[in-house]
Amino acid sequence: MDSGSIAFMLICTGLVFFMTPGLAFFYGGLGRRKNVINTMMMCVMPMAAASVLWIIAGYSLSFGGDGSIFGDWSHLFLKGVSETASTRDLGIPDALFAAFQMMFPIITVGILTGAAAGRMRFTPLIVFTVCWLFLVYFPFAHMVWDEGLLAQWGTIDFAGGDVVHITSGVSGLVLALMLGKRRGYGRLDYRPHNIPFVLLGAGILWFGWFGFNAGSALAANGLAVHALLTTHIAAATALASWMVIEKMTTGTYSLVGASTGLVAGLVAITPGAGFVPIWSALLIGLLVSPVCYFAISVLKKKLGYDDALDAFGCHGVGGILGGLLTAIFTTPDLALDKANIGLIHGDAHLLLVTIAAILFTIVWSALATFVIVKVISIFMPIRVSDHAEAIGLDDSEHEETAYPTFLGLDS
Repeated sequence: MDSGSIAFMLICTGLVFFMTPGLAFFYGGLGRRKNVINTMMMCVMPMAAASVLWIIAGYSLSFGGDGSIFGDWSHLFLKGVSETASTRDLGIPDALFAAFQMMFPIITVGILTGAAAGRMRFTPLIVFTVCWLFLVYFPFAHMVWDEGLLAQWGTIDFAGGDVVHITSGVSGLVLALMLGKRRGYGRLDYRPHNIPFVLLGAGILWFGWFGFNAGSALAANGLAVHALLTTHIAAATALASWMVIEKMTTGTYSLVGASTGLVAGLVAITPGAGFVPIWSALLIGLLVSPVCYFAISVLKKKLGYDDALDAFGCHGVGGILGGLLTAIFTTPDLALDKANIGLIHGDAHLLLVTIAAILFTIVWSALATFVIVKVISIFMPIRVSDHAEAIGLDDSEHEETAYPTFLGLDS
């Protein structure tokens, strides 16, 4: 065991965990003041649900056995997962690897809840989370990161572009479509109620993302340094790119836009943080902002869907673009093997495999989400009543309010 890598991965595990409270502030600030507690609770709840399920069966289904879709049941309750040795040829023990990976389903569920903010009942959300983890997250973690089906195809995903962002973004979009639009959507102006919260959350996400991507090297080594650099550069460039786009289209710069841009850059670099050269991180950050800006500002309005906090527009679209750009820019020096090199190096194989994997992920995530919601709706209503939505989900679902009584605001 490598004591330096163990210390490094302990820190990275904490950083990835810290991202979820950051996401709660980011989403909470973007939402309406009468729904801020509910919105933040939607991020807090997976910290319990995903952690418990991961220990019981999630780790075993994700990283146990050699099945094409799922692992096996050999590590239920982390049975046989050593705290002092590695069976994965790593310098860290299996238990630390399991702990690090446990933080990913937490943030993944938190991301997708943003699409349903402001109108989903909390109990059905808990049931949905449990089902979604078993039917979407655990199989994709195994298929991509544990030599399952998609890894056998030859797809690559350094830190979760496919496993985390595409699955959550697409699932969030389907969930939003099935819930329907928020009350007054298209007539009322849904403005962020606390923009400093948005920046606070975005800053925590950027900070935690260093553990998210650099930690995916699974060792304190040069690859971790490389992933940290590409992560930071992509976020910084995307932030700058978004600011320029806003200035050109609206005539001003917004803090919400800058915060959204940096998150989009972090999303886009995630699948390739350890595979692409540093110079390409500049291009990835530069390209993702106009694409996500178009998805959020133009496509959503034109198609009329209510992705409340742009889980699909930022994470789904950013993850898809990041996966495609990873397949273009992956360099032979960093590739997993010579069959996984980018298009700019003269080989289209990785790009074709990546397109196939992305399409597979979209279809699987969408169908699984559709089925889960349909089944849950047989037993309980999923959407809050019109009255509950009008008074706010903080009061109707949690009997709490984030702020003192106010008059005439956020009706």
